[in-house]
Amino acid sequence: MKKFLVLLIALLTMTVASAKDIKTVVLTTVPQMHCENCEKRIKDNIRFEKGIKKIVTDVEHQTVTITYDADKTTVENIIKGFEKIKYHPRPRGQGR
Repeated sequence: MKKFLVLLIALLTMTVASAKDIKTVVLTTVPQMHCENCEKRIKDNIRFEKGIKKIVTDVEHQTVTITYDADKTTVENIIKGFEKIKYHPRPRGQGR
């Protein structure tokens, strides 16, 4: 029983140590998305940035929601990826 408990604790410790730091950021872009082609351009290019897990675009609300692994990338790196395709994003809620 004691060996089992030690093994269980070791497994739990390894699981916690390997947990990923998954975060989400909501961005607005300039120029604004206005059609399906804009959405496709963003999704087709940003998905190749390191650490990106999920991209959700919303033309109506002019937002791009990105879920990413914070151990592999940062918001600054994601913004650089947008700039490669001539978009200038900013986290939602920040002024122009």
